[in-house]
Amino acid sequence: MSPTEFTDPDASPPTDSIESPAAPTRRTFIATTTAVGGAVVTGGLIAGSTLVDAEEAAADEAAPTSRVSLTVNGSRRTVTVDNRTSLLDLLREHFGLTGSKKGCNAGACGACTVLVDGRRVNSCLTLAARLEGAEVTTIEGLANGDELHPLQQAFIEQDAFQCGYCTPGQIVSGVGCIQEGHTGSPEEIREWMSGNICRCGCYVKIVRAVEQTAGRK
Repeated sequence: MSPTEFTDPDASPPTDSIESPAAPTRRTFIATTTAVGGAVVTGGLIAGSTLVDAEEAAADEAAPTSRVSLTVNGSRRTVTVDNRTSLLDLLREHFGLTGSKKGCNAGACGACTVLVDGRRVNSCLTLAARLEGAEVTTIEGLANGDELHPLQQAFIEQDAFQCGYCTPGQIVSGVGCIQEGHTGSPEEIREWMSGNICRCGCYVKIVRAVEQTAGRK
């Protein structure tokens, strides 16, 4: 006969096989720690966001301002601006002159080029607070009513643009280049217009338009 195992019916079951109801289960522990951790993180984010917003608001309230009077496209303007405001932001956000484009906002592409007292500047790098008494010309100020500036007309005739985003800066820079007398050759025009980037690659036609306006063609 095969051996037979007998168990004692009065014996207590092994204690290691019974889970104490007072002890947390693995599932309960994970759920609890997740909920607590989420609450802590969320509370921290909310508190941090509120603190940052309060700090920014306090900084804006404390930011020094200046009252500036300047002439823009023949019209006298007087405005109080934060001393950190660039000429580009003053033109676009305060005066509604959006022809000057914000490209790189670092002075590297020339899309924001305007004339200040007849000289080409990157308006994104020029502080508005320093332009007291200055005369500013933007792309909107080149035409005489419905009559286009000769360089604007030349850009159309030479098909010197594609997407058009850089065109306002290119035209204003070209006007400055002509006024400065840097139109002795195509090479000279390219050199003095090199600060204006055209991502569509219309450089040859841009040079032709400047040449045409300068009276070389």
